[in-house]
Amino acid sequence: MINYNNRTFRAVHNTDNGDVGEGTLFHYQQTGAIVTGVYKGGRIAEGHLLALMDEQGSLDMSYHHITVTGEMMTGVCRSSPEVLPNGKLRLYEQWRWTSGDLSEGESVVEEV
Repeated sequence: MINYNNRTFRAVHNTDNGDVGEGTLFHYQQTGAIVTGVYKGGRIAEGHLLALMDEQGSLDMSYHHITVTGEMMTGVCRSSPEVLPNGKLRLYEQWRWTSGDLSEGESVVEEV
């Protein structure tokens, strides 16, 4: 079973319509199947996420953040984990904005 508690992630890939970039850091906490997180950096001034973890360790989440230009953005995401040889996690993410242009994208974040 994957444990996200006290793990920190950095974006390594995102589609062009996303706000998350290499300067964005995510800090996760977990209690049971509930995962929460805060994130900021790069184009994001402050962000929060709330997720439920399934039996495979995948996360179904909603997120919201404020950009450095003062725009409020919201979305949903499905993150699927891969355990790397060094024991760290890589998350493959399929996301969709629920604000703005309602577009979809893909990102990858890796544990630092």
